[in-house]
Amino acid sequence: MQRKTLIPLALTAAATLGATTLGVINAQSASAALTSNWYASAPYLMPFDNSPPDAIEVMNATGQKAFQLAFILAPNGGGCTPTWDGTRAVSADTDAANLISRIRANGGDVSVSIGGYGGTKLGQTCGTPAATAAAYQQVVTKYGLKAIDFDLEEPEYENAAAVHNELGAAQILQQNNPGLYVSVTTAGTAAGTGWFGQQMLNDAKSLGFTPNNYSIMPFDGGFNGASAQTSALEAFHGILMNTFGWDSATAYAHEGVSMMNGRSDAGEYFRQADFQTVLDYATGHHLARYTYWSVNRDRQCADPNQSTTSGTCSSVPQTAWEFTKYTARFAGATPPTSIPPTSNSPTPSTGACSAPAWSSSTAYTGGALVSYNGHTWKAQWWTQGETPGSASVWVDQGTCGGTGTTQPPTCPPAWSSSTAYNGGATVSYGGHKWTAKWWTQGDIPGNNSQGVWTDNGAC
Repeated sequence: MQRKTLIPLALTAAATLGATTLGVINAQSASAALTSNWYASAPYLMPFDNSPPDAIEVMNATGQKAFQLAFILAPNGGGCTPTWDGTRAVSADTDAANLISRIRANGGDVSVSIGGYGGTKLGQTCGTPAATAAAYQQVVTKYGLKAIDFDLEEPEYENAAAVHNELGAAQILQQNNPGLYVSVTTAGTAAGTGWFGQQMLNDAKSLGFTPNNYSIMPFDGGFNGASAQTSALEAFHGILMNTFGWDSATAYAHEGVSMMNGRSDAGEYFRQADFQTVLDYATGHHLARYTYWSVNRDRQCADPNQSTTSGTCSSVPQTAWEFTKYTARFAGATPPTSIPPTSNSPTPSTGACSAPAWSSSTAYTGGALVSYNGHTWKAQWWTQGETPGSASVWVDQGTCGGTGTTQPPTCPPAWSSSTAYNGGATVSYGGHKWTAKWWTQGDIPGNNSQGVWTDNGAC
């Protein structure tokens, strides 16, 4: 993520991160991992610079469960040991460990991002993929990580040997830490990504390395709102198909987007409506990731329309943590809202639709019932402006013009632990029909804490 104009405002760790004294968080003491959709939605948060917000406050206000802590770099004086921002040795850290413990105690988790814009990267100083991986393994082990992000940007981005070290390290970590969620984030252009981004993908292909997703950053490159961003994502989709020989669905399932809220470094503006449009694109095309830079900026500036880019506020009118609610929606959560959830029980019909008519301007939470074209529809997750019958967020509960109760659907194919399901897929399990809210594999219907499966009733 670009940081060239974001002013560091380092605060004391004691004031910002809490007063606990835990120094090491290993895999045994770490809380259970969240399902992958939360790591895919984790927005970036700098724990030491740019006036860090309290992560627990953000979690409670938005429903977001995971954060992407940034950044791990090589020491400013050189060497092959991991540090936070080039200055804080991971080996001696207690502050980030305290923060991670607090997030986990509140039911969440973190991913850690390496790289970012500027600074010296470990891929530049460690010399080999194995040495680079050994440095990152220290981070994974210390914090008991279930997810890690490789944010490949300048100046490393243009250094083929350094990028090769990073990709090789990511592959080694993936092999040595089964189940580790790995994302690769890189620059976006109107053409999808640039020449160096294509070379990075070519190198990954030659290594036989496939992360959970490749995400582009469609900002700081002459973008003008959401339409330019979704156009870039479509172009990147084509690049992924052409590079790896993937079909369209597979390419979307390995593609992600990382945005910037408010005013970008280049003076572009991405407002709430832009985030909603890209969210609709991401969920409609079953993208693997939807995130943004940064939670530190997810609050209104004293002058909400200031013409400068800040590291601590968005430079657009907003309420606090408004942009983070979009990432929570992508994960499938229901952000705090004044709209109460509607009962999930079958809809009695008395000759006419009893559920309120669907409205394109109304925001619906998961479980809400509406009527549209003579049918009752149930929302699987937060939605607004998506028409029942043409968007997978809505599940058809049957006609509502007869008498009696809407009949349950017939049983679709049985759920399989080895099958990867996209959002909207239906399965049967335990005599019930279930619909996936997002991509999933191995999550048992009715037995997963994050609710990837919606129970559509007995079949």
